[in-house]
Amino acid sequence: QLQLVESGGGLVQPGGSLRLSCAASGFTLDYFNIGWFRQAPGKEREGVSCISSSGSTNYADSVKGRFTISRDNAKNTMYLQMNSLKPEDTAIYFCAAAPARLLFRLCVSSEYAYWGPGTQVTVSS
Repeated sequence: QLQLVESGGGLVQPGGSLRLSCAASGFTLDYFNIGWFRQAPGKEREGVSCISSSGSTNYADSVKGRFTISRDNAKNTMYLQMNSLKPEDTAIYFCAAAPARLLFRLCVSSEYAYWGPGTQVTVSS
């Protein structure tokens, strides 16, 4: 059974850091495009950062320079390092994966077939 599970969320003060992890089981991430998405209350789900199977990355303008996506295929795990967190980063964060293919829209949520249950990130003093 293909499964993704996030961890690492929590409560952090503005300016702080968190590292989210997403462990995959039932399949190997090597040939998958992967991404992090978030959804705040009352807002649509948005792409935060995504990375293709070949290593190309994409970041939302709101997180550029603060967040870093990475993948460790040997551990079948992907990460999102979040620095300089702001209250507006508060949301449920989801990891997602999809088999690589031509003409794949890297950070568009409807392209992704497999999703984790999400982890809450709250940035507040």
